[in-house]
Amino acid sequence: MAKSRRAGAMLSRDGPANVRAGMPAPSAWACHPYRRRASAWHPGLGSASLRLVLRRLGWGVVTLACVYAVTFVMVISVPGNPVQQGARNLPPAAAQALRVRYSMDNNWRYFGEFAWGALRGDFGPTFMYADWTCNQIIAQALPVSAVLGVLAIALAVLIGVPAGVLSAVRRDRWFDWLTLGCVLVGISLPTFVTGSVLLLVFAVYLHVVPIGGWGTLAHLPLPAVTLALPFAAYITRLTRVGMLDVLGSDFIRTARAKGLSRRTVIWKHALKPAALPVLSYLGPATAQAMTGSFVVEKVFAVPGLGQHFVNAALNHDPGLILSTVLVLAALLIAFNIMVDVLYAWVDPRIKGAV
Repeated sequence: MAKSRRAGAMLSRDGPANVRAGMPAPSAWACHPYRRRASAWHPGLGSASLRLVLRRLGWGVVTLACVYAVTFVMVISVPGNPVQQGARNLPPAAAQALRVRYSMDNNWRYFGEFAWGALRGDFGPTFMYADWTCNQIIAQALPVSAVLGVLAIALAVLIGVPAGVLSAVRRDRWFDWLTLGCVLVGISLPTFVTGSVLLLVFAVYLHVVPIGGWGTLAHLPLPAVTLALPFAAYITRLTRVGMLDVLGSDFIRTARAKGLSRRTVIWKHALKPAALPVLSYLGPATAQAMTGSFVVEKVFAVPGLGQHFVNAALNHDPGLILSTVLVLAALLIAFNIMVDVLYAWVDPRIKGAV
C-alpha cells in the first residue's frame, strides 16, 4: 500500500510518461468515450475516404474519356451509312444533307460535337428509330433493365451468401459438394439455355407465368431468376473462399475461446471480413445486370437496354452505340467507387492504406 501511494505521488508530481518524455498530453476530448464510440460507429468516414472518392472520380473521368475514344474509333471503322439504315431509302443528296447536318461527314467534328452533347446530357438523335432520340430510348429502356438487374442481384446475394457460408462451415460434407456442383453448373450453363428451360417448364407446360413480355409482376420471376443464377454462383464461390480463409484466423479462435456461440462467431465476426471479395465483385456485376442482358431480354421479350444496344450495333447506329456504352461505363465507375467506400466501412484497415 505504501509503495502504491509513493508511486502515485511520483506520478502526480512528474506527470504521465508521455509528458515526461516531452510528448504532448492527449486532450480530454481525444480520450472521451463518446469520441471513441463515434469513430467506432463510422470507421469508413473521414478525410481518407473523401480523398479516395475524389481520386476515384478523377480516374473515372479519364476512364470514361478513354472508353469514349476507343468506342468511337471502333464505330467509325465499321463500313456503312447510318442515315440509310432500316427501311429508309433516301436519295443520295438527302442522305448527304443528313450527314452534313449531324456532322457525320467529318469524323473529328462528330467526335467533338457528340462529346460536348454528352457532357450536357444530350446524346443526339438515333437513326434506327424514326422521331426518337437516344435520350428518349435510354430513359425508356434503362429503368426496365435496372429493375430487372436490381432484382437479379438481390436474388443472387440472398442465394449466394448463405450458400457460401454454409458450404464453408460444412466443408467436405455432402452440402459442400452439392453446393460446389451447383456453382459449377451455374457458371458453365449459358443463360439462354437456363432461360429456355425455365420458360418451357413454367410458361408452356405449367402455365404459371406468362411466356414473355413486360409490364406486370408475373413477368418478373423468370427473367430475374435466369439473370441471377450466374451471379449467385460466383457470389457463392467467393463467399465460400473468403469464409474458409477467415475461419482459420486468430481472432476467430479468440472469439471461440471467449465462449461465443457458433452462430455469433460465423454470422457476426467472420462474415464481415469474408465479404470483401463479394463486395469487389458486386460493383461491376450490378452495373452489368442493371444495363441489361441481351440474351435474357431476347428470350423473355423484355424491352431493356441490352436489346437496343445490340440492334444499334447491327444497324450501325453510332449515336445509340456511343450513348449506351457511355451509360454502361458510367455505371461501372459509379458502382466501383461505391465498392471502394464500402471497403473502408467493412475493413477499417483499408482506410489507413488510402
